[in-house]
Amino acid sequence: MFIQTEQTPNPATLKFLPGCTVMESGTANFTEAGSAARSPLAERLFALPEVTGVFLGADFITVSKNGDSDWHQLKPAVLAAIMEHFTAGRPVILADAAAADSAEGDGEEDEVVSQIKELLETRVRPAVAMDGGDIIFHDFEDGVVYLHMQGSCSGCPSSTATLKAGIENMLRHYIPEVREVCAV
Repeated sequence: MFIQTEQTPNPATLKFLPGCTVMESGTANFTEAGSAARSPLAERLFALPEVTGVFLGADFITVSKNGDSDWHQLKPAVLAAIMEHFTAGRPVILADAAAADSAEGDGEEDEVVSQIKELLETRVRPAVAMDGGDIIFHDFEDGVVYLHMQGSCSGCPSSTATLKAGIENMLRHYIPEVREVCAV
């Protein structure tokens, strides 16, 4: 198994591409070891003391490190953990946890929210996934779109510029009801 790595705009994160499907559908974001119980892969990565976050995308894994550690020392350990996990055939997400996640519903939503979600899904998420992150719709209230940034986007120095110059301008262009975009 050959695992590629890519730098992200966030110097504290690195994107790992194992050359196979990581998540069949959706994404999973783990910001601490205690939340990783539903993912044996995330648990294994959090066993490395320098790891502070794990984000699982369709075909990539984004790993965040603490500020004190160096990628030159941490990267081989992360590569070994990912390689060992996939070659052993272990699940990325436990079946019970995946079923519980897919059972959650959004309920009713109005037309503006539907348009916002459609633009985020088709235009924004593919672009930020290339950088090892994800942006999730949280809420729309009084003209303000609230988004949750995950993976390499969370804590990235350029995330504010991405939100304001990129996403906010695009949403305001297509949806006049949108006045502002804020991170949660």
